[in-house]
Amino acid sequence: MASKPLVFVTGNANKLKEVKYILFQGGNPIEIENQAVDLPEIQGTTTEVARDKCRRAAEALGTACITEDTALGFNALKGLPGPYIKYFLEALGHEGLNKMLAGFEDKTADAICTFAYSAGPGTEPIIFEGRTPGKIVPARGPGIFGWDAVFEPIEGNGLTYAEMPPEEKNKISHRYRALDKLRDFLQAEANKSQNS
Repeated sequence: MASKPLVFVTGNANKLKEVKYILFQGGNPIEIENQAVDLPEIQGTTTEVARDKCRRAAEALGTACITEDTALGFNALKGLPGPYIKYFLEALGHEGLNKMLAGFEDKTADAICTFAYSAGPGTEPIIFEGRTPGKIVPARGPGIFGWDAVFEPIEGNGLTYAEMPPEEKNKISHRYRALDKLRDFLQAEANKSQNS
């Protein structure tokens, strides 16, 4: 484990809670602290957005950090709204997201989470992506965490993310899948440091 906590660039308390929970699991728990940094966000794919955000964050903070970008891609809309889901949700709400698919039989969607890790300023961020297939449904469950109430993962036994207990959601979520890869990478790096 690193001697100082890894900085997760976010101001979102719900994301921070999930990330801390997931990264603390395993043989070498990874300590996380958060820092909200206002960064410009480029337009592009989730990977491009995450890589650019992480590069800028490492420069602004002067240290190693992780950033996260989440997307929700509707298959009927060829992956849109994708990385712009936050803005679509703010403008349209849960009901509006459903209305976007009103003219389509295909309600399937992919929840995508992309974490980027930078070892510090001047280093190229490494990307870790997680994906969970599911479908868009009328809102069910608490509407407190983004679009969780309208996304029903295939592996969710008929529940939306919002209806699932956190420990169940964290076993199948797009964020968990990305963080699992990131955690494995960080733990391998920590083991290399300890063995050298």
